[in-house]
Amino acid sequence: MTGYVDIHCHGGGGHAFGDSVDGTRAAVAAHRAHGTSKLVASLVSMPLDALDRAVDVVRAARTHEPALLGVHLEGPFLAPERKGAHDPAALTVPTPEIVADILDIVGDDLVQITIAPELPGAMRAIGEFARAGAVVAVGHTTADAATTRAAFEAGATLLTHGFNAMAGVTARHVGPVGAALADPLAHIELIADGIHVDPVLIRAIFATAAERVVLVTDAMAAAAAAPGSYVLGGLDVEVSGDGRAVLAGTDTLAGSTLTLDRAVEVCVAAGVPRHQAVAAASTVPERLIRR
Repeated sequence: MTGYVDIHCHGGGGHAFGDSVDGTRAAVAAHRAHGTSKLVASLVSMPLDALDRAVDVVRAARTHEPALLGVHLEGPFLAPERKGAHDPAALTVPTPEIVADILDIVGDDLVQITIAPELPGAMRAIGEFARAGAVVAVGHTTADAATTRAAFEAGATLLTHGFNAMAGVTARHVGPVGAALADPLAHIELIADGIHVDPVLIRAIFATAAERVVLVTDAMAAAAAAPGSYVLGGLDVEVSGDGRAVLAGTDTLAGSTLTLDRAVEVCVAAGVPRHQAVAAASTVPERLIRR
């Protein structure tokens, strides 16, 4: 069987990607032990000097870890109202100068970037990142369906952790998920941990667009590690015994403790055919990122 491919993962085994070379390699190993053969190191929103250091760490780890495909920037171009577990002080809008700085810092290591398309300058930035070869994802957004469709027309091809950090689907306002379902080129990330998305929705999304579902972990350091206190992008996170990760003192989800082998089993338990769940965790994301 083709190994699993995780294109949205912040760490595991007690370590966050970008903190240290040894820790980054240990996080890769933690997910490899659960069947993941390729993954992208996701970095949360951070100042550009911190991003430069984190990318250097990932780049150094990649010389030892062929499984590590590059970097996913989840931010800093996110809507403050939908920031989730991102430091609000690190968020900004995609000015041409900052976009150029990011492209200079990350270069060919940029596999994916998540952008809220309603931000000033976002549509231009989406096109620029897409032309640079990155997969552009809509996420952490207040966008409606029309703005999301415009983002897809500008070059975005993915929805970051569908249903989370965005408006939901209602009778007259279908939001980003509805826009993605209607676009045959748009893919939808799902965090199938039994916490982020109800199993009924998981089954329904697969029934509608199985060939465009991408299972991701959005895992933070506590994946394949013990519950307790952790740090994600400088923010304190508490992980309970049931694997739920939240910002300390709140009920805001802060990534997950998921591994892709478990994500597949959660989907199967929800009624998704196994071959579809396996594809969503392997061949579909591999085809999307073309690496």
